Amino acid sequence: MELFKLFFGVIIFIITFYFIITEKYPKSIVAIIGGGLMVILKILSEEEALVIIGKNLEIMFLLMGMMMIVEIMSETGIFQWVAIKMAQLVRGNPVKIMVFISIITALFSAVLDNVTTILLVVPVTIFLAKRLELDPKPFILLQIFSSNIGGTATMIGDPPNLIIASLSGLDFNDFIINLAPLIIVNMAVLLFSAVWYFKDKLQVSNELKAGIMELSLERTIKDKKLLAQSIGVFSVVILGFLTNAVSQFGLAIISILGASVLLFLSKKKPEEVFAKIEWDTLFFFGGLFVLVEGIEHLGIISRISEFLLVLTNRNVHIASPLILILSTILSPIIGSIPHALSFGKILAEIIGQFSGDTESLWWALALGACLGGNMTIVGAAANIVGAAVSKKGGIEISFMEFFKWGMIVVAQSTVLSLIYLYLRY
Repeated sequence: MELFKLFFGVIIFIITFYFIITEKYPKSIVAIIGGGLMVILKILSEEEALVIIGKNLEIMFLLMGMMMIVEIMSETGIFQWVAIKMAQLVRGNPVKIMVFISIITALFSAVLDNVTTILLVVPVTIFLAKRLELDPKPFILLQIFSSNIGGTATMIGDPPNLIIASLSGLDFNDFIINLAPLIIVNMAVLLFSAVWYFKDKLQVSNELKAGIMELSLERTIKDKKLLAQSIGVFSVVILGFLTNAVSQFGLAIISILGASVLLFLSKKKPEEVFAKIEWDTLFFFGGLFVLVEGIEHLGIISRISEFLLVLTNRNVHIASPLILILSTILSPIIGSIPHALSFGKILAEIIGQFSGDTESLWWALALGACLGGNMTIVGAAANIVGAAVSKKGGIEISFMEFFKWGMIVVAQSTVLSLIYLYLRY
């Protein structure tokens, strides 16, 4: 009977991941079916499945609250205003627009999340590139790469970091202190490389630059009162995240309370805002938690954990680069979120058996999962969303086209991450 469960549990896991990677069906439905089959086959009991979802409700409520805040804030037009204002500050210079809009994307991704940022900024990028009669692809690709890099800097910026936080017990400030310094360097290297490559390819006439200067900023801000309310609430929420180690308020409570206060102040109809929540992502998380818990119950994670201990001889300095490289390779193949959850479970089981600064193992996983996602178009949610938004704007980004640039970006990130881990830990 146990062999039967093991065989079919592994088959369910592999098939579920196949459909998640290929996106032939909505990933949320696939993950729920995969998790549900783990319960049907008695690999997990119904109670155990509900308990594992309950343990991770903080991640889902944190995401839900931030989605609501960003949705209300986006209605003010502030994100479009920032992008156009930035383009005008550099007087329509395409290379400077590319650099500054990438920096803005990275910053937004760090304090919002990379998927939301891409949804808001890519349409404006396409608009600006077309006004300058340039191919929007280089701009879009650089924004996607910047969103994944910027999102790595904070706990809320990229979904894998939320998973790592829930498994490790690390707090909001830990992520900023340990990851942000490398992300600043990584962004600088990325932008330097982009400027060096594109500086001669992004030349436009003075007439086209003048067209950018003529864009009306006043029309982009649709509701000044709502903008003030949104910025006020958002600032308090971020302050709450930064001080939660002292206040002891959970991040989910801060996020949901902030969203509720903003709903109250804005007098928006709750059902209209609730409809814009990315329920697909939240249900995907729920199904995935149950699926991976089923694999853990089969003992597969324990076996992999034991192998990793033997392979690294319980040495942190061997394990950190190994985890980083493995994560960088696996994340773009199976997706950054599934990889972070699966490997995070393994790490949580064995980390107590290592000596030295074991926190570095979690940072190696975070860097590999988040930055490795830049390699393929299915490696991270922001990549998929960015390609979909581009397609709606008439810009088709192929798998190989993305991969060609993604390989270079990930190679840079991996080298920088290995050096950083060696020097700091």
